[in-house]
Amino acid sequence: MKVVILGATSGMGRAIARRLAERGDSLFLLGHEPEELERSAADLSARAPDFRGNVGHAHCDLREPEDFKMALTVADRALDGFDTVVVTAAVFATQEQLEADIDRTEELLRINFTNTVVFCEHARNVLLERGGGTLCVFSSVAGDRGRKPVALYGAAKAGLSTYLEALDHRYRSAGLNTICVKPGFVKTGMTAGLKPPPFAGEPDQVAALVVRAIDRGTPEVYAPSIWRLIMLVIMHLPRFVMRKVGF
Repeated sequence: MKVVILGATSGMGRAIARRLAERGDSLFLLGHEPEELERSAADLSARAPDFRGNVGHAHCDLREPEDFKMALTVADRALDGFDTVVVTAAVFATQEQLEADIDRTEELLRINFTNTVVFCEHARNVLLERGGGTLCVFSSVAGDRGRKPVALYGAAKAGLSTYLEALDHRYRSAGLNTICVKPGFVKTGMTAGLKPPPFAGEPDQVAALVVRAIDRGTPEVYAPSIWRLIMLVIMHLPRFVMRKVGF
């Protein structure tokens, strides 16, 4: 595959990029930290035995939607036409932090929903123009049900999940496979400082599930897999129960 990854310099994006590089896929990294991009690109180049040349990279910040189209154009030229786009980039804050800072709330909602969707729309246009491909985007189990600890973060992810599902319904027949990844708690930098709940996942474990879903075109992935059962139960809890529990 020829894969563009937004968010490959840390956490889940890095774990996925390493798996793809090690099996010989061609990669191009997008991110907003120049030093981390260079460091990640060098690491991945060393892990890509079948890729001739170095792993390329370019600036792309989810806070700056005006640069999305150009970043994808640069990636497309470097890869001589990409066929897969993976989006793991996002921001996180606790419910308490967001409720105490309306500006931070606005930024999180804008980055995790509006700007992510805009980036995906640019990627969708490129992929459909050449007959299709794969768009794999990280949402969250937080978007499956309105829950007290993640009311605002979950709202953004609920919107993103709905968008990705609709995109899959609308364009799969045209050759675009849209994959919505719904991780539970994963031990990455984004969750640093938070107490891991039961069934917390490791990045490489989740990356394996995601890469397999990309290969198979699976439209929805819970990772670790146990979260599909957990959320199935939560989705069917009555509202009066949800008001009492703290989950």
